[in-house]
Amino acid sequence: MKISYNWLKDYIDIDLTPDDIARILTDIGLEVEGIEKYEQIKGGMRGLVIGKVLTCEKHPNADKLSVATVDAGTEEPLHIVCGAPNVAAGQKVVVATVGTELYVNERSFTIKKAKIRGELSEGMICAEDEIGLGSGHEGIIVLDDDVKVGIPAAEYFQIVTDTVFEIGLTPNRIDSASHFGTARDLAAFLKQTRDIRIDMPNTGNFHIENNSYPVDVIIENPEACNRYAGVTVKGVTIKPSPQWLQNRLRSIGLNPINNVVDITNFVLHELGQPLHAFDADRLKGSKIIVKNLPQGTKFVTLDETERELSADDLMICDGEGPVAIAGVFGGLHSGVTSETKNVFIESAYFNPVSVRRTARLHGLSTDASFRFERGVDPEMILAALKRAALLMKETACGEIASEIVDVYPVPVNPATVKVSFANITRLIGKDIGTDRIRKILLALEMKIVEENEAGLTLNIPAYRVDVNREADVIEDILRIYGYNNVEISEKLNSHISYVTKPDREKLVNIVSDYLTNNGFNEIMSNSLTNTGYYDEMQSFRKENTVKILNPISVDLDGMRQTLLFGGLEAIAYNTNRKNADLKLYELGNCYFYQDKNKISDPLDKYDEEMHMALFLTGLRQEPNWANPEKESTFFLLKAFTENILKRLGIEINGIEKRTTEKSDIFEDGIAYNSGKHLLAEIGIVKKRICSQFDIDAEVYYADLDWENIILHTKDHRISYQSLPKFPEVKRDLSLLLDRQITYDRIEKLAFDTERKLLKRINLFDVYFGEKIANDKKSYAVSFILQDENKTLTDREIDKTMDKLARVFTEQLKAVIR
Repeated sequence: MKISYNWLKDYIDIDLTPDDIARILTDIGLEVEGIEKYEQIKGGMRGLVIGKVLTCEKHPNADKLSVATVDAGTEEPLHIVCGAPNVAAGQKVVVATVGTELYVNERSFTIKKAKIRGELSEGMICAEDEIGLGSGHEGIIVLDDDVKVGIPAAEYFQIVTDTVFEIGLTPNRIDSASHFGTARDLAAFLKQTRDIRIDMPNTGNFHIENNSYPVDVIIENPEACNRYAGVTVKGVTIKPSPQWLQNRLRSIGLNPINNVVDITNFVLHELGQPLHAFDADRLKGSKIIVKNLPQGTKFVTLDETERELSADDLMICDGEGPVAIAGVFGGLHSGVTSETKNVFIESAYFNPVSVRRTARLHGLSTDASFRFERGVDPEMILAALKRAALLMKETACGEIASEIVDVYPVPVNPATVKVSFANITRLIGKDIGTDRIRKILLALEMKIVEENEAGLTLNIPAYRVDVNREADVIEDILRIYGYNNVEISEKLNSHISYVTKPDREKLVNIVSDYLTNNGFNEIMSNSLTNTGYYDEMQSFRKENTVKILNPISVDLDGMRQTLLFGGLEAIAYNTNRKNADLKLYELGNCYFYQDKNKISDPLDKYDEEMHMALFLTGLRQEPNWANPEKESTFFLLKAFTENILKRLGIEINGIEKRTTEKSDIFEDGIAYNSGKHLLAEIGIVKKRICSQFDIDAEVYYADLDWENIILHTKDHRISYQSLPKFPEVKRDLSLLLDRQITYDRIEKLAFDTERKLLKRINLFDVYFGEKIANDKKSYAVSFILQDENKTLTDREIDKTMDKLARVFTEQLKAVIR
């Protein structure tokens, strides 16, 4: 939001510098993020003065040049060489002195003392285009004879320069989204140390000249439109705005359009009340009806776009149909044009939720909707209406031709808040005294309706929509008192805190650190997704998607059920930018909707689960002379997944592993189950899914159910033991097996058979080939044995290996090779 320093001074008499104002505004919560200069004419005519030509003679060495002596208010006249054909003695002219920087056709040059064809020139006598007053270059500017010599040209031409504050307005401070609102907050602060007042724009001379052009107003939906007021200004002339009005708008970055439209924009930024000007002759039946229209109604807005209305959209209609989207955007066929003669001015209060919903649905964001969405002041409506009508009368030569129509079915009552002196001291951290509290509250226009020893009862002004609780009032007291005035305590207070075990945040950080240290990059995908991804899927049904009632786009119309598609979007984005070797992870919530016919409680229809996703694609690392090019594999992803589970204290050997058969996500995959709980699924994403994102490479994806993992981590207890004193023994077996037998079965059977001595097993070779049958495979497996109390003997080792070999032979039909 831009606030003009000059404009601000229209409402508050201050002698503070712009830097002082910026500091104060930041201290009271209106953070000034930047300060910039506005100049009506670039350069602000700095260095230009009014001069008088004393003498003018032909240049001795150039036929088209003249040599003039000019009184520019300096001790000695200036010698200036001039090429203008109309220069003559006795003229009052504009002189650019030495050192002045001029801007012509977006280029700048500096006036220097120089010799031109042998004659000294100590400045320049200027034409219109050379100082930014116009485009004429036929000759120099000749001024009236009564102009005083030596005065700055900027003063004579009334050139405006200004300082503009860029304020980072927080969503709750819509009361300050105007120059008057900002001045009002600034005055509340200054009133603590000086006698100062805030001047409301004067509308005391407003009067109805006749009632020849009345417009009826009917509100059919008072819940969405709490108040609607309007007045007619007749006989206006549409033309450019006066220079003062154009300067005001340009200073805050707005381009002037015409006097009527500019006035509505001016009042919006002056008082914070959005207005809309209708061509009154286009309002059928001289009637305004505020209502909702049927779903699917077509409406063309001012940007010439045809929009399909929702049944929830509040519309401004005339006697025949819609003319504007209430609080958001005007219609094409009712706006002010160069032919407009009569104007109906609208000033209203629309329900913030209604405006916000409509603006999001149609993808519209205007200065008006920005304010209506956050809540305007219902008590400012008539003041803004009168202000606009008077300005139109002044600048467009109109007359006020109707009574003010003010439909206000249910007046807004001021909020009442009770505050205690004890809580004020407790939250501020300092006793600032009851007198100071009263002074601040009165400066903030909060009316004290009751007072006792314990505290105050306040009526909150209607424009403070953000103040509803005691804490809000105390926050206001503190910001006006000054955060910097609260001393840092010399005492340090602490308390014992209890953290629920396991600490979820700590576990997230542990796993994130592990993955990041292993080359993964964290991604954060949008929780909103395209429900079209779930078409024809069995793992995630489209009907289980949480739908968005007013989606911001058709591609973000539902909440995600899985992190898969967000990850694939990230892979596609990076791959298209020549970054195809990726290790990605994401931790986020997934959302689910259950059939409402099966669940009676509406709150139980929705479910939210936290998941972690891992993605591998392309090369596992950048190749170099010591590390040849290697593709990421399923087994690399499996190792990362199992390491995460191990790091969180989940015993891998105690987990059931099964293949993900008939999955519509994985070509091949493994699911990790502990009892009835699914901990993780990993695998190769199906080509059909990858092709939707134009991904040609293999994508390895792991989905970890974080809630179930936390559930199992909760039972984990860390135990310690001393390092073994006795050596390990390794023995190998070569097993010829049927192809359908998995390594997991071998591992599980081995540990079930030998629980005491067997510590680890490792698969170090797999063979398929011509030397064995097509339905067979050969596994070479290492078994690590250890007795923690003594050194193993050959007899104990052989006995253990014989037992393992016998079990493999009997239960797996293995042939020991």
